[in-house]
Amino acid sequence: MMSFRKRTYDILKLMEEKRIITLRKDKEVYVIGDRCYKVFESAKDKADVLNEALNQARVEETGLSIPSLLEVGIVDGCWAIVTRFIEGKTLEEMLNEEPEKEDEYLKRFVDLQIEMQSKRCPLLNKHRDKMNRKVSETDLSATLRYDLHNRIERMPRHNCLCHGDFNPSNVIIDKENRAYIIDWSHATQGNAEADAARTYMMFQIEGNRKRARRYLDLFAKESGCEIKDILAWLPILAASQSVKGIKKQNEFLRNLIFMNRKQLEDLYDEEC
Repeated sequence: MMSFRKRTYDILKLMEEKRIITLRKDKEVYVIGDRCYKVFESAKDKADVLNEALNQARVEETGLSIPSLLEVGIVDGCWAIVTRFIEGKTLEEMLNEEPEKEDEYLKRFVDLQIEMQSKRCPLLNKHRDKMNRKVSETDLSATLRYDLHNRIERMPRHNCLCHGDFNPSNVIIDKENRAYIIDWSHATQGNAEADAARTYMMFQIEGNRKRARRYLDLFAKESGCEIKDILAWLPILAASQSVKGIKKQNEFLRNLIFMNRKQLEDLYDEEC
């Protein structure tokens, strides 16, 4: 049996060798051996951490290619999620390093999203319920909130697996060219068009307007979804995103919230 002193020494040595992947105010992501540690700030709500881990465990059961969940625990007094480490590059890094291959990489990105949306995960929270809750949390007028709630209820009811933050930085391509989707904190079951609209909106917010247009055209072509049905989700998603209170996004999100279908289509057509 390994002695307590030897075990402690091994743990400390591993901690010295950790490789930092992400260092932000709200979390730290690092690698030790073949394990990836996502350590949240001490103020992070326990329920949110456990819900993210549960989402990942449930998505893993669909057979989709994602890092295996290994454990949930406490690291230095903070909650942490531990998964298998995937050595590779994100699609965002690949897009930045090889801009001439943008069409190729976006095609792979869209194909992966469509594959994900073909899965069913009936125990996940419903996207519709999440949107209604987020709209209720906004500081919008009661009249506008009522209108947004009605829009949500009129949307088609689907049960696709939705990532909720599907962007190139959340796709890792390993050394064998296999793709893995990471970060399942926002996963729900719901409408495929809504998940695509979220991706399109975030490209717009980041200033990648041409990429947003290319992405949306490609997603519509490959999925068979109508662009107008994807755009119809933008006011709802903008209201949901506004709850985060990110100042630099406020003006763009406010404009989206008040747009009608014609204005949303004009926004899309601006990139022609």
